[in-house]
Amino acid sequence: MRMDVVDLRDFYETALGQVARRILRQHIREIWSDVKALSVLGLGFATPFLGPFRSEAGRVLAAMPASQGVLHWPPEDRGLTVLTEEVDLPFPDLSIDRVLMVHALETADQVRPLMREIWRVLSGSGRLLVIAPNRTGIWARLERTPFGYGRPYSPIQLSGLLRDTMFTPIQSRAALFVPPTRSRMVLASAAAWERVGRYGLGTFAGVVMAEAGKQIYAAHPLLHAKRRAVYAPISSGTAKGQT
Repeated sequence: MRMDVVDLRDFYETALGQVARRILRQHIREIWSDVKALSVLGLGFATPFLGPFRSEAGRVLAAMPASQGVLHWPPEDRGLTVLTEEVDLPFPDLSIDRVLMVHALETADQVRPLMREIWRVLSGSGRLLVIAPNRTGIWARLERTPFGYGRPYSPIQLSGLLRDTMFTPIQSRAALFVPPTRSRMVLASAAAWERVGRYGLGTFAGVVMAEAGKQIYAAHPLLHAKRRAVYAPISSGTAKGQT
């Protein structure tokens, strides 16, 4: 089960969603501090985190699964979103330098085929960054946030999945330590929660993050006889379940 794209958008417009976006953006930029001239793909619902890359990367795109729906993004410019089947990404082999997965892995219907598709489109020196709900965190237990849907992961489980799908883990971290509350006082102290959480409190984090590189030995990418997904020229509003 996954959240509808409209519900995802609405969450990131709330006070809690804005705090989550700010914190995760900071972590993402710490991991990917330089994407100059690179192609960056956001998979799932990654648009709240892609904005800072647009002025630096050579190309930024967002791929949203058909079962979730799609929204026009960025709102002030021509659309950079594509509606796609999660196991049939409409991109050539080796064409993407950075793939950011948010609200994707935990709700995927076919995890391993999805990971193999990412492997296929990722360049030889490319990097994958996965953000998934933390199995032992509070956020994964509450359905009022997107991180309360699907299957949460522990750091060990996420690392194992990456290794099993021909990726080499590079680094991992826990993030989003502020409780998922509507309390303005608590949300105002989110930065302090994040600083304290980095000192050995990963069990209570809302998400786990893992960066991985592509293993290129003994590889046999999946081939598809026919590609069903197409670029979606979204002009405004939403479209769901269309390819």
